[in-house]
Order: sequence, then structure tokens, then C-alpha cells
Amino acid sequence: MAQKAIREYDAKSILAKHWDKYFPNFTYAYETVMVQNGSELKEAAKEKAWLNEKTLVAKPDMLFGKRGKNGLVLFRDQKPGDVTLEKAAAWIDEKAKDKQEVYFAFDGDTPAGTPSVDYLTHFVVEPFTPHEQAEEYYISATCVGDEDVLYMSAEGGMEVEEGWEEKVTEVSFKITESEEVIAEKIRANVPADVAEKDKANFAEFAIGFFRAYRELNFAYLEINPFVMQGNKIELLDMVAKLDDTAGFMMAEEWGDVEYPTAFGMEEKSPEVLAIEEADSKTGASLKLTLLKPDARIWTMVAGGGASVVYADTIADLAGIDDLANYGEYSGGPTTGETKFYAETLLDLMTRQKDAQGRDKILIIGGAIANFTDVAATFTGIIQAFEEYADKMKEVGVKIYVRRGGPNYEKGLKDIKEAADRLGLWIDVYGPETHVTDIVRMAVEA
Repeated sequence: MAQKAIREYDAKSILAKHWDKYFPNFTYAYETVMVQNGSELKEAAKEKAWLNEKTLVAKPDMLFGKRGKNGLVLFRDQKPGDVTLEKAAAWIDEKAKDKQEVYFAFDGDTPAGTPSVDYLTHFVVEPFTPHEQAEEYYISATCVGDEDVLYMSAEGGMEVEEGWEEKVTEVSFKITESEEVIAEKIRANVPADVAEKDKANFAEFAIGFFRAYRELNFAYLEINPFVMQGNKIELLDMVAKLDDTAGFMMAEEWGDVEYPTAFGMEEKSPEVLAIEEADSKTGASLKLTLLKPDARIWTMVAGGGASVVYADTIADLAGIDDLANYGEYSGGPTTGETKFYAETLLDLMTRQKDAQGRDKILIIGGAIANFTDVAATFTGIIQAFEEYADKMKEVGVKIYVRRGGPNYEKGLKDIKEAADRLGLWIDVYGPETHVTDIVRMAVEA
């Protein structure tokens, strides 16, 4: 399962969109906006009256936790007086103005480890929810091995991680278990500390939550805390990851969801973002990570396992500084999808010559495919060669190919003939050659 973290705003939006299906007997106001500065917040207030009328809470939405302990949550009890629209807008502009230090771990209330430093660019603003501590609860779900696991606690908030084993109830479910069995197990395992008057509601909410986690293809879903006041629910804080291999079939259910770069991480290049977008629209798998774009060895590897093997072998034989990228194309991509993926790599690879004057190396590798038509994917690569042949010759590219699987003989024959016709240097091998031998050949040459 491939996991991609999403913003709290998007997680709440997905759940709100399907609320009536999974939580028909509960209400959720879903009063949430995401902005990048105070001006955007004031503009949103022209259409959302609650921003002018209610006490607000503001916090960054940048894929990191411990926001309260980092002093990055603005709420009524933290500063004298209610948090108005004007105060929230001013606070957001203040926090966005300069880079912020964020600690991901704390020893009690003391920061632990080295902080990440970056700008805060996205903030979520919601109404303040008056409630008692006893009305806060915790719930999450994720996949562990071959099972899904539901975690529930009568205690929510920042401190739930402390004393996890005593505070949190875990319930595991096999993929094949029916909805009836799942519901029965949840009802039987409601945390003992949940007030007797709330146990039935807690169980019903947990059942709907777990259904939503599974059916909406979340890889991880956590609400910490949610407030339950009778049949009224408020989602105070959420963390979520989506199973992005399901993205091509969940476009309508998820909506226009964003996969942001985590706080403190370098922004993704346009090329990587383009591959991610293509990946989200197909049942195949297209992945690209740029490690060092000015390095000399580039890989176009079929299969996630094979991509790890090739990357490790290149690092061992040539050194990690010579490896330009990491990624894979697999799952039976179409000719067009493979062409787009290959063109993206060739565009990046041919922008500049090697600083030491060496030939660049393109390794087109993979194990032995089970169902991917090698000839069809190689047709896409050949079409990319035709577009970039002149640039490849200009910077000096040597191509090493090793592939097996359905139609591999035709694929290897076609790519060799195409390279020869275009005047490109190429060496081609089938499954009789060890999967990583072409790395050794390329490095030694």
C-alpha cells in the first residue's frame, strides 16, 4: 500500500463530503477554511458568516504534529479575550512572515531533537468548540501486516501517546471479515473508561469511522481529539494518509486533494509533480524521486522491488553521488504513459553534460514481468527516444537494457533497432543476464 499524507483540511473535507453515509445519526458542522495569509481569511469571511460571528481557532496545516507544544495554535484560552477574525488574520500574517522552528518531539514540555526550519504557508481556521475534557475522545485506523487495526480511547488530546498501552484499546480485523462481525467486535471493545451514557454513541461513531477508513481508501486516519456531545460531533484535529494506488478510481470521492511537501522538506520539482499527477490517474504505478539531477547515472526501472535493487547496486559500485534519480514504472502502464514517463526522464537527463566530461548512463532495467507487455512499454520508450535522440547524442548517453516478461523478445529487438536507427549507443540483454549485471557493465565501461 502506497501512502501519501494529506492536509488536515482535506481529510476533514473528504469525511464531511460523505458524512451522511457513514454517520447518519450524528451532526457535524464542518466549518473549516484553509488560507495562506490574513487577507485570504478576511476575504473568506465575506461568504462564511461564522468567521465574523464565532470565536476562532487558527493553526498551521503543514503535515506536522505537536502544534500546540510548538506554540503554533491560536485559541481563546491561550491569550486574553476571544480570538476574532482580526486577531486570527494578524496571527497568521505574523507566523507566515518569518521562518519558524518546529520540534517534532518533546520530553514533557521540553523540545527534543533538532528543529526543522521552514516557512508556514497554509493555515486552517475553525470555530472554537467549548467542551469538557471528558467529552474528548481518540480514534484511529491503519493497516498492520495483513489486518486493519482500530485504536480507540476515552482520552483524547496531546497526552494520549503517554501511557498508550493503558489508555488505548486495539481491535484487529481481517480483510475478509463482514460488516456485521466488525460492528459486533467494535461494540464489544468500547473502552471501559467511556461514560456509560456515551458507550452506544461511541460504538456507532467508531463503526462508521472504520467503514469510512476502508471504503474511502485511507491508509491511515486519526482524529485526536473528537468531541462528542450527544449526537453532535466536532473533529478538532485530524491526521490522514491516502492509499494513492487507489487514486485513479477515487477521484470523485476524494475531490481535488493535494499531496503537499512536508514542513522542512525541499519543494518537489515540476517534473516530479507531473509524474505524481499522471500516477494518480492510472491503475499503473509511476514514481519518480530526484536525488541529484546533475549526476550521470539515470534509471528507468520496472517494478518497485527491482528499483531498490538497482539503486543499491549503483550506490555500491559507483557511489551514491553518481545516482541521479530513483523510481519505477510498473503495473502494466500504457504505451502513452510509458512515453510520458520516459520523456520526463530524458528531458531532465539531457539538460546539461556531465561536469567531468563522461558519458551519461541510462539503465532501463527490471526483473521478469508477469503481466506487463514489455513490447508495448518499450514502444513508449522508443517514441521518447525519437523525440530526444539529438539531445541524447549531444550530452553523450549510453543505454543499457535488461528486461524479461511477456513479449520481451520483440521489445528488446524493437528498442535495439530503434536505437541503431537513431544513432544511439545501446547494449541490450534478456532474462538470461543477471538483473544487476548491466550496472556492473555500465560502471566498468
